Amino acid sequence: MNEVHGRDLDLNLLRVFMVVASAGSVTRAAAQLYLTQPAVSAAMRRLATAVGAPLFARSGRGLVLTPRGEQLFADVLPHLSAMIDAALSPPELDLGSSTRTLKLGLSDAMEGWLLPRLLHAFEELAPRMRVVSLPVQFRTVSKALADRAIDLAVTVADELPTSVRRQTLFHGRFVCLFDPRRARLPRRLTKHDYFAREHVVVSYNGDLRGIVEDMLHEQRRVRCSVSSFSLVGAVVSGSALLATVPMVVARHTLELYPELETRTLPFALEGTAMEMLWPAAGDQDPASAFLREQVGRLCRELARGKL
Repeated sequence: MNEVHGRDLDLNLLRVFMVVASAGSVTRAAAQLYLTQPAVSAAMRRLATAVGAPLFARSGRGLVLTPRGEQLFADVLPHLSAMIDAALSPPELDLGSSTRTLKLGLSDAMEGWLLPRLLHAFEELAPRMRVVSLPVQFRTVSKALADRAIDLAVTVADELPTSVRRQTLFHGRFVCLFDPRRARLPRRLTKHDYFAREHVVVSYNGDLRGIVEDMLHEQRRVRCSVSSFSLVGAVVSGSALLATVPMVVARHTLELYPELETRTLPFALEGTAMEMLWPAAGDQDPASAFLREQVGRLCRELARGKL
């Protein structure tokens, strides 16, 4: 490579040379390359100077290769074809042997439920692929995607740059989670029952406000605030506290704490759409596409009640 740079060889000249040699005419080559005839002629003079020998000779109204030109054509052809194939062929992914590590940004509401199921899918379909799970939420996801710190995110999001693709996965409803051993609630929960109890809330601001305060503008009797939905089950179990959580969180929490129960909320509370987000630059990456396919499949099954 140092020798090439030392001789100032523009590799694009080889492409022009191959077209001229195949066409047998500067005029026809210029038309194929969308260049002017003088530009093609100048390129061939530069290449002949770099090679140190003439590459073409006149033959009637056309051109034929000199012996040095024939040698150069034979040497360049397989390499140029390979480069063109590499540039134009779509990338391939061998799921069985790929050792790719994918970075997945997950909201705390999704990590406990989605990650184990995703790893199970990888075990069956891509056993050597690895996943790094990173926490994201609506305030941090834009920067994580812009910095390419993650290949894909599953979270709620506000405004995002146009360089980020987004696909709605589902709209999650909220339910009331409680321990019936300590908090005896009627089968049909009323607003009076709900607001008369003490609550644990999830707050990313580190305060005593949760989604009910933010969306309904009604204040609960908050006893405890935690930073993640993953902590809610441990706090609620064995206590009289109520927790208002997305259904997907409740399903996962009930797997870990089967003694808990849920009730339908006595008011309408729809969460923001859970979305799958990824950099537009990853559209053609087959590994990222595989990850998106699996996440989408699992979330569709969740929405249909199959998980």
